[in-house]
Amino acid sequence: MYQPPQRYLMGPGPGPVSPSVLQASAQPTIGHLDPAFIELMNTVQGQLREVFKTDNAFSMPFSAPATGAMEACLINVLEPGDRVLVCQNGVFGVRLAEMARRCGAEVEVLEFPWGRAVDPQQLADKLGASKPFKLVCWVQAETSTGVLSDSQQLAEAVRPHGCLTLVDCVTAIGGCPIEVDAWGLDMVYAGSQKCLSAPPGIAPITVGERALDALRQRKTPVQSWFMDFSLLGGYWAGSGKRAYHHTAPVNAVYGLHEALSLLLQEGLDASWARHRVVNAALVAGLAELGIAPIPPQAERLPPLTTIGIPEGIDDAEFRTYLLNEHNLEIGAGLGDFAGKAWRIGLMGHGCNLEAVERCLNAIAAGMRKLGRDVSADAAVAAARAV
Repeated sequence: MYQPPQRYLMGPGPGPVSPSVLQASAQPTIGHLDPAFIELMNTVQGQLREVFKTDNAFSMPFSAPATGAMEACLINVLEPGDRVLVCQNGVFGVRLAEMARRCGAEVEVLEFPWGRAVDPQQLADKLGASKPFKLVCWVQAETSTGVLSDSQQLAEAVRPHGCLTLVDCVTAIGGCPIEVDAWGLDMVYAGSQKCLSAPPGIAPITVGERALDALRQRKTPVQSWFMDFSLLGGYWAGSGKRAYHHTAPVNAVYGLHEALSLLLQEGLDASWARHRVVNAALVAGLAELGIAPIPPQAERLPPLTTIGIPEGIDDAEFRTYLLNEHNLEIGAGLGDFAGKAWRIGLMGHGCNLEAVERCLNAIAAGMRKLGRDVSADAAVAAARAV
């Protein structure tokens, strides 16, 4: 049996998996059309509606990583020639635009600096000065930069123009507020492996009636049979008897059910608050080491902190030291931040003061080995004082 090394996962994902989620995932497999599993499907759909704060019937765990859910949302509503506006402030906005182009859509990109949030006024100005768009996309929690954009204000900017909205909440779910119905979001996808603290490979998704109407009104078939929501809905969103579509990842759904149960037992407000407080403790401790986050305070993503690498420290060598000597994984910078930033995750089960202190002690030890005059005790004391 393969035995993976023990790691402290403090990168951009996957994050640490709750022990009870691992235990749930290891329960005996049953059939994907077994009445007991169908009952569990109903339960998980209800849990997802609570977490997304929506009444959408089409709310389910998509059998793919979040990247698959991202593509599924796009290909279900887009046809060749449709106009799409993608708000781009990091890697995953770039990915949204590329996927939309592969649907044959006419894609325009509204760019923002890396390390900054999508600006609602700039979005409103762009929409007001452009021909109509069918779809507007943005990333609420940009994992590549550690930036949190305000989906409520962005949705308000879009609403007068009647466009559909697609929002990436992969790193936000469980760690930041998401209110699908109150904010009027049409399609939202997320991931299991970050603040939900479940294994990767399954993607919570919710789709509203406006997006489903766009699907029904297509002139051409959805180019992917597997991702076609009109077929998938017969299995996950069907009423009464569910129609076979594919073999669902039964054990992954067990794990997701337990992960959602833990989140709802804690309470969404409590979880969001915990992520904010623990993030503030990390930032305070890092300041004692002379390290600062890149995004402005009001735009920082609580579950994921992107920091500038101290001058003179080699990115890859230092992260290798943390992994080999402390079993601690943090993330490298991506895109414009490659070689310039580290990304530290405090997500779900791993979002606690113990993880903050472990990280601060490890980074301080590595800096001292390089001759830097820093104090781990001072960093930890600053974190505890928050």
